[in-house]
Amino acid sequence: MRKVDVLIVGGSLSAAGTALRCRQAGLETLVLERKKLPRHKMCSGILSPRGHRFLKENFGKIPEEALHTPKLCRGVNFLFPDRSQMPMDFIEGPTPHLHRKFSDCWAIKSAGVDIDEETEVVSFEDKGDRVVVEAKNPEGPISYEAKYMVGADGPRSTVVNHLYPEYRKKLKWFMVMQKYYKAETDLSEEFFHFFIDDTLGHYPWTHIESGEWIVGVGGFLQDNMKHRHERVVEVMKQRHGFVIGKEVRKEGCPENFGLSLTNRYEFGKGRILITGQAAGFLNMMAEGMSCALHSGSHAGESVAEALQTNKNVEEIYRLRVQDEVKHCSDQWNPFQILVAQPHEANLKQGLFAQGPLKAAYWSKEMIKFCKQFHGLGWGKDILRGSLRRILTGDYGTPYSIPKK
Repeated sequence: MRKVDVLIVGGSLSAAGTALRCRQAGLETLVLERKKLPRHKMCSGILSPRGHRFLKENFGKIPEEALHTPKLCRGVNFLFPDRSQMPMDFIEGPTPHLHRKFSDCWAIKSAGVDIDEETEVVSFEDKGDRVVVEAKNPEGPISYEAKYMVGADGPRSTVVNHLYPEYRKKLKWFMVMQKYYKAETDLSEEFFHFFIDDTLGHYPWTHIESGEWIVGVGGFLQDNMKHRHERVVEVMKQRHGFVIGKEVRKEGCPENFGLSLTNRYEFGKGRILITGQAAGFLNMMAEGMSCALHSGSHAGESVAEALQTNKNVEEIYRLRVQDEVKHCSDQWNPFQILVAQPHEANLKQGLFAQGPLKAAYWSKEMIKFCKQFHGLGWGKDILRGSLRRILTGDYGTPYSIPKK
């Protein structure tokens, strides 16, 4: 049985943030990654300015092989039913277009800790003074013991599922599906394009990645994703000159979308912390990389402080991570959107760039788009959190796992 100070589950960007802070604190740290690195990760790779700052300050220059082409993204462009477009530049300028297969590998290895690849967690137990973990690799069962464990293993987190066996049943899961095409379109290659059109589902988008246009769509698990995707492709042909050369491949995954809207993050319990999207962090436009890096670093800092002071690590983490809760939940807060710039893209400038009449039309279409989410029970939680943010400056204690 290998014994370490900190065991991190998952070789993600949030794991890299945690591992870096633990290594800087002089802690013996081990990452368990169930696949062999570098491994594929379904993600647009379009990093927010805040995430870019974190990588530069903590890991240095991003290597060329960790970037797609085009290497930079200017911002987000909203596409409307009348063919009009509302481009919004990132306020700090273009940001890197990460190739997640290689950027995750670069970041986690740059953190300077040991990694056990092709190692999957089977079970674990918090013994009160340590965590005992049973795992498996190609050679068979393997055991670990750690003073603390951090779950950084994404939306379908094994760690969260073991801590809260009923978790997945109590969430509203969404399915995201995307297809890659060799194609041409009149849309700019400099933006991530999002369709504000309530006839196209909850999350329709397109952007170019290393010479291939990705067309994606999101919806509930029970929705006909094939039909929804065909509809988006048809709209692209009609409105944006989309000409398909050939379909290259397709992929899909479930997402725990909605936790950051309603302040229902899960941070773990006892000697086990949860970070990144496993905890519920997800920014607007489904960019989770920046909050993964920041929340991961908070987890590492919390473990280091707990070992130095013998204080409760969960309490330390819940306090430290509140700035990330604030930043992430602000992305969905209508009052913050009106008075601040939580998205790091210039929404106000983009909205009024073509005059008040166009701004009124775009606003109407955005409201119609948001009405698709009616019935999920999120409205009261968003309003409650928004009002608390105004009155107290924060969102308070997360509600934890939603009731069924």
